[in-house]
Amino acid sequence: MGWIGVIAVLAIFNILSVYIHKRIDLTGDKRFTISEPVRKILKETSDPVTIYLFLKGDLPSGFRMLGQSATELLQEFKDFSKGNVHYKIVSPDEAVPGSTEIWADTLQAMNVLPINLTVQQKAGEESKYVYPAAAVVSAGKIIPVNLYSGTRSVITPNDLNQAESMFEYKFAEAIHKLHQQTKPMVAYAIGNGEPTGAETYDLVEHVLHPNYSVFTLDLEKEEAIPDTFKVLLLVKPSQKFSDEAKLKLDQYVMRGGKLLAFVDRLEAEMDSLQLGSRQVVAYDRNLGLQDLFFRYGVRINPDLIMDLQSDFLPFDVNNSGQFELLHWNYFPLFQPDQHSVVTRNVGLVAGRFANSMDTVKADGIKKTLLLGTSPNSRTIETPALISGAENRNAPVDAAFNRSNIPAAVLLEGKFTSLYRNRLSREQLEGMNAAGSPFVPESTNENKMIVVSDGDIVLNSMYRAQPIPMGVNPFTIGTQYEYQFANRSFVENCLAYLVNDAGLMAAKAKDFKLRLLDSKKVNAQKTVWQILSFVIPALLILLAGGLYQVARNRRFR
Repeated sequence: MGWIGVIAVLAIFNILSVYIHKRIDLTGDKRFTISEPVRKILKETSDPVTIYLFLKGDLPSGFRMLGQSATELLQEFKDFSKGNVHYKIVSPDEAVPGSTEIWADTLQAMNVLPINLTVQQKAGEESKYVYPAAAVVSAGKIIPVNLYSGTRSVITPNDLNQAESMFEYKFAEAIHKLHQQTKPMVAYAIGNGEPTGAETYDLVEHVLHPNYSVFTLDLEKEEAIPDTFKVLLLVKPSQKFSDEAKLKLDQYVMRGGKLLAFVDRLEAEMDSLQLGSRQVVAYDRNLGLQDLFFRYGVRINPDLIMDLQSDFLPFDVNNSGQFELLHWNYFPLFQPDQHSVVTRNVGLVAGRFANSMDTVKADGIKKTLLLGTSPNSRTIETPALISGAENRNAPVDAAFNRSNIPAAVLLEGKFTSLYRNRLSREQLEGMNAAGSPFVPESTNENKMIVVSDGDIVLNSMYRAQPIPMGVNPFTIGTQYEYQFANRSFVENCLAYLVNDAGLMAAKAKDFKLRLLDSKKVNAQKTVWQILSFVIPALLILLAGGLYQVARNRRFR
């Protein structure tokens, strides 16, 4: 009867474990604990959501572990959503429900590209495509989720750790977007020489339009910037701002509007520089924005950043017509600050002819560095002479002795107007009559992000077609081809300024990678092998022997 009871209890326990999932998180970084803002989103999810995970089949170990981690998290999502969130593990070759199209085609149409795994077969090499991605579907709408931003077929422990730390944020953000009634409104400023052509294609089509309602706004013509815009995007202006336009910017910020500015103070363009021995002088654009930014707590300097950690450019080193890809120190690769929720787990961000920044005193304003240079960087003052012949000689490393030169800063707090106590009575009365009275300081906490490189947010062209931002057209088709994290940086900046759901708390999770000490492993390998294999076997034999001795004594 006792054995029957034990078996019954075990059977009931196994049946309940299929339907009831509960685990205790004993990790120091709370790796397996869903953050409170995400729990709120899941509990408030009323419409059914299905998440399709495309890591199915015989995959390399890294992708299997990626799929296993995603599956465990999605099970937690299902439990917290009271069954409104479901997940399925499918093959990319399967058909999309309700359609004749396969998932692989749908994912590529949404700019989710596969990783090509070269598999050795008897007949030779065979290409196998893996989609480390998922699709979140609800009410006929689909949002793709990239689970792994790398392009390599071998996932390192660090790659896996970084990917896992972003799962919760990415899935929750997709669910949140699916159930948004309206998209947040974002204004793209024009009227001061901002780019509006093919160089903004990736920004507009892959960052703005999928997530926001986007409008262009001419600062020189509009009477004021409407408060309905969550963020005003200022991208690489090249013409001076009038006092009227600056006042509109200032009052927009005072009324709680968020500003995301990518500003080049100096005029220095690749179009002006012919590769070879030609030279160009970088000069101040004289945009007239320096006093405005200075009042808010930051200064863009009239200099250029040079960094030994830089992207490539082709050079005719020997004047032979044979070009060679060399590091171009005016193309710095900025290091995101991993302590900020905006830039945590973001890779290197590619810049071009960037200026340095300083933070200055501004009462009540908190300044957070988002992007900085490597430990081997420097600046050159204006007038800066740039020559295509510079890379014929190796740079003097001793001159690159500065570290973490700021190139992007987050400002948070209650801002004070540049025009406080500076407007005439007539101007104040005119603003009152127009229905937008002057605001001398922001009444609520506000935030803005200022970046001293306008090219970060723009894409290049390759064979007359736009390519993603962060991709160097000169390296396409070479071993140096790579997409830097420019798009992720821009997406995070917008999400931080716009998002009111607190999702950035999920992104702020910091998973510590705890690897074994390889030296200790090699030195103590034999000891741990004995402890792991020999001792358990001896214990089993000992237990069996003791049981046999006891049994012989009992039935003697």
